Amino acid sequence: MKRSAANSAARPPRAAGPGLDSRRTAVEILMRVERERAFADVLLGHRLPDFEPRDRRLITSLVLGVLAWRGRLDYELTHLCARDTATIEPGVLTILRIGIYQLRFLTRIAKHAVVDTCVNLAKENETSRAATGLINAVLRRAAREQVPMPERNRDLVGYLAVAGSHPRWMVERFIEWFGADQAEKLMAANNAAAPNVIRLNRSRGSRAQLVERLRAEGFAFDDQPRLPETILLKSAANFESPAYREGLFHVQSEASQLVARLLAPGPAATILDCAAAPGGKTTHLAELADERATIVAADINRAGLRRVRALADRLQHRNVRVIEADMSSSAPLRAGRFDAVLLDAPCSGLGTLREHPEIRWRLKSGDFARMAAIQSRMLDNVAPLVRTGGVLVYAVCSFAPEEGVGVIEKFLARNPEFTLDRTPIMADGFTFTLDPDGYLITRPDRDGMDGFFAARLKRA
Repeated sequence: MKRSAANSAARPPRAAGPGLDSRRTAVEILMRVERERAFADVLLGHRLPDFEPRDRRLITSLVLGVLAWRGRLDYELTHLCARDTATIEPGVLTILRIGIYQLRFLTRIAKHAVVDTCVNLAKENETSRAATGLINAVLRRAAREQVPMPERNRDLVGYLAVAGSHPRWMVERFIEWFGADQAEKLMAANNAAAPNVIRLNRSRGSRAQLVERLRAEGFAFDDQPRLPETILLKSAANFESPAYREGLFHVQSEASQLVARLLAPGPAATILDCAAAPGGKTTHLAELADERATIVAADINRAGLRRVRALADRLQHRNVRVIEADMSSSAPLRAGRFDAVLLDAPCSGLGTLREHPEIRWRLKSGDFARMAAIQSRMLDNVAPLVRTGGVLVYAVCSFAPEEGVGVIEKFLARNPEFTLDRTPIMADGFTFTLDPDGYLITRPDRDGMDGFFAARLKRA
């Protein structure tokens, strides 16, 4: 549809210049994350293909960096503006956050360029145009002076909350669980970039064959895996590559890959993935079993199941079946039908703050207990589906004790026919030991992986 001349005249002009398109896109994504509670990684996935690699890196850094460091950025802005950030118009606040983030963390960008591009962005929008003077003054002041952090000796929690950019209540919980030193290291790891990890589809060839193919297509990585199907890339995966289109790999975090390994399905097994979308673990299980196995992928979300089906088709797994089911309500399947059941339960997502930094600002202190109630209900519903002698793996992408050990201990007390299996994860010569209590627990500060909890249970 063509715009009328009147509408075009009323629309503020968009300035051109190096890097301005990238910053404009970052502002738009951040505004949608704030307004719509959207997830940044999804929005980035839609927008980044329109840009060159260098601009993609900048946009990703701006979006994820501003979300991760929002607490510290707002602390500085409160001092620099002499007003609460809640009183600043959201579009203006987003531009100010992007400006402060660049001044503090992207030090290769000239300070005057940071100020100029932020002012130019503000001029493009009718609401923020009136605040160009404020943006100019605040960012120039920020370029000249540093805002002191809270005094560590007087208020340790307050200092860590600002310096590490996490909500104060969350810092208190980290200290309660791990101690102050470990909590500080954990927050630093949460603010670092997550590694780019893919899972090789070994149903399509050996590791050596697939590695050779990826290298031939220009993928760069260090070939020192913890699992035979894992590759840690030196840059983002190329989704335009023939290897991706042909289904030779799938993007999946390393900790997530360990969960399917913990289930260790046998050949020709009947397997159920209870909360399957978007399908990473479902297809991994299909690869770990064989073509004689049957994998049933259940999920409450119909759109999510379509993604499971699309992924299985791309990876060429013909033995995946999908069903729509809400396992928190009931399990509409025959009791004792499955050799192996995986419940990767909905959770707080606390272990994925590197990929989803916005989660830290959305969570509330009561969310862990709220999610644990849902997880326990799902676990009780799916447990009868495991045959005698079968295996049930419970997993969450969270290291909150309420969602992990707390759920399992209460489940075992209610269901004495299940016992905890403490057998280490074995994978073609690779071994990953469990913790002394027999649980799989990973953390970014300790293992370089997302924070996951998983337990392998056997039905006697």
